[in-house]
Amino acid sequence: QVQFVESGGGLVQAGGSLRLSCAAAGSTFSSNAFAWFRQAPGKRREWVASILSSSTTNYSSSVKGRFAISRDNAKNTVYLQMNSLKPEDTGVYSCTRLGSGTWGQGTQVTVSS
Repeated sequence: QVQFVESGGGLVQAGGSLRLSCAAAGSTFSSNAFAWFRQAPGKRREWVASILSSSTTNYSSSVKGRFAISRDNAKNTVYLQMNSLKPEDTGVYSCTRLGSGTWGQGTQVTVSS
């Protein structure tokens, strides 16, 4: 039972950067794995990046080399640093605990051409 509150989205030009935050509530935060997903209008939710309790990270091929997921266990927060943004990165970004099947409300990221 983890609640997520995402923030940090906005409107940026192609090539710009944003850092998203996911504040999570839960007593087992440090032992959990988390992931960022995104969903564009008319498309299915897609996995973007994940981070394990060991801080090992994984990325989808579409964002690898441009995005970086990290965590601050002291703040119960997961971050997603997004660089070299492309218009196809546009969507609602949401955070989840791996395997939970639930997400936060999400934060909108819009990348203009």
